[in-house]
Formats: sequence, structure tokens, C-alpha cells
Amino acid sequence: MTNLANFIGALPGAISQGLIWGIMAIGVYITYRILDIADLTVDGSFCTGGVAFVVLFSGGMNLWLALALAFLVGTLTGFATGLLHTLCGIPAILAGILTQLGLWSVNLAIMSMKANVSINVIDKASLNRLLVSLRFVQDVAKGERPVWQHPIFVVGLFTIVIIAVLYWFFGTELGCSLRATGSNPNMARAQGINTDFNKVLGLMISNGLVAVSGALLAQYQSYGDINMGRGAIVIGLAAVIIGEVVFSRIFHNFALKLLAVSFGSIIYYVVIQAVLSFTEINSNYLKLISAGIVALFLSVPYWKDKYFSKPVKRGGTQNA
Repeated sequence: MTNLANFIGALPGAISQGLIWGIMAIGVYITYRILDIADLTVDGSFCTGGVAFVVLFSGGMNLWLALALAFLVGTLTGFATGLLHTLCGIPAILAGILTQLGLWSVNLAIMSMKANVSINVIDKASLNRLLVSLRFVQDVAKGERPVWQHPIFVVGLFTIVIIAVLYWFFGTELGCSLRATGSNPNMARAQGINTDFNKVLGLMISNGLVAVSGALLAQYQSYGDINMGRGAIVIGLAAVIIGEVVFSRIFHNFALKLLAVSFGSIIYYVVIQAVLSFTEINSNYLKLISAGIVALFLSVPYWKDKYFSKPVKRGGTQNA
């Protein structure tokens, strides 16, 4: 019963984190599913967005402007990866690794060569300026804050707005050309589409969203850390795959597919929390658990096609 009580008590926090990481997963979906690019910039750009926001916000900048600049900084990381890939001819996965490697030094420079920077949440004025915070979860539970300030509500609304904007964008001519680039680049080029431009644009949008997610997480935990983006791509892929496995039969609309990615991130964090709550496993094994969960869900589509799909009948009907 104690383990169950601990799990239920930790559930709002797990869902809040799942929603925050879900925005990052939507960014991963754009490159992984729409552009068909395995972009490893994510581990670096997530941290860049987080630490850039903390430094700007702590310096007295308006929260929304700090978020906007975090998004802009994220797009620049995607721009760097895109140029390495399209202009220099470096394979996308290696271009992402190179950018990620360079961002380690950039992120340290943003933090004035410190390993982490924090937001002064002890100061009530500073705390109340935040959009989301772990303290808000506790305050709402105690009745000290209104429900609409709960991170689940705030980030959920944030996610819906992002999905609506992306749904509109990918319905435009430019958005459709970007989707065509990922679907069949040769045919897209034959239709006069600048595929290199679209790849760079897609990487910029993706990493901009990843950086916003990092900025929201930095708010939530009240600090930015040089290691906060480590393993982000694994979580993003996990959310994409879990969302597809669980909701593919009922979510066919593009907007609903993006929503499924967010739900996949929530499921991922709830599963992680359940494992930690109901077992006595050391939290230092969390990365190993994460890898196992991702491997399991990545295997489900393969197992489903191999063992559970109906065999295709060979041969056609005979002519009368």
C-alpha cells in the first residue's frame, strides 16, 4: 500500500514532466518521421534552450521574451546541423553529433563556464513569474494556488497551441513541400522543391521546439544543468514509438498523431515512475531502465508484423 500511495502521490509530477518532454518529442517527430532524419542535435539543443532561458530570466528578462529567445537559439542549433548536412555533405546523423559536441562548449559559455545555473525560487516574486514549477504541483495540492496554475494544465495548453500551429503550418504550401521532402526527396526535387532548404528548415523548427521544452523543464526544476539534455533523443524516440504503438489504430489525423507523441511521453514517464515506486531498484539504474523500455516498444511493431499479422495469400483469382 505504501508503494501504491507513493506512486499516486508522484503521478502529477510524472505527468507534468511527460508533457514537458512531450514538446521535445514532437520536435523529434518532425525530423524522425516527417523528414526521415535521425537528428542527434537534440541532446545539445535541449540543454541550450534550458540554460539560455535560465540565464536570461535570472537576468531580469520577461519570461515570454526569454522563451522566445530560447526557441530562437534552438533554431540556430538546427541551422548549424542543417548546413553541415546540406552544404558540407556530411551525413545527417554525423552532422547532429558534431553540432551536439560543439554545443557542450557553447552551453558552458552561456553559463559563464559553470556546470549549472539556477533560478531563485525562494524569492516569491521570482517564483510567481514562472510559467511552471515543481513547487506549483505541491502548492496546488495544498490549495495554496489555483488549479489553472498546475503544470499539467499550463503545459497541456502549451502543447495544444503548438500542435495547432504545426497543424496549420504543415497544411500550407511550404509545409506540404517539407513533408514531400521527407517522403520522397527525389520526386520532390523533380517537382522543383528545394529539398536542402526544407531539410534545414525542418531541423530548425524541430530543435526550436526541443529548446522550448528544455526551457520549460529548466523552469519546472528551477535550474539548468550541462547534463540536462543527455539521453533526450532516447526519450524523444520512446515517446514517438509508444505513441504510434498505442494510438496508431485510432489517431489518423496529423494533429492527433502529434498529440499521440505527447501522450507517448506521458506514458513513458508514468511507466518509469511505476518502476521506481513499485520496486526497490536504485535510481542510478534509471538510464538502463529507460533503454530497456525504449527497446521493448521499438520491438513491438516488428513482433506485431512478424507474429501477429495475417499471412498474405499468394496468387490471384483464376480467370473464368
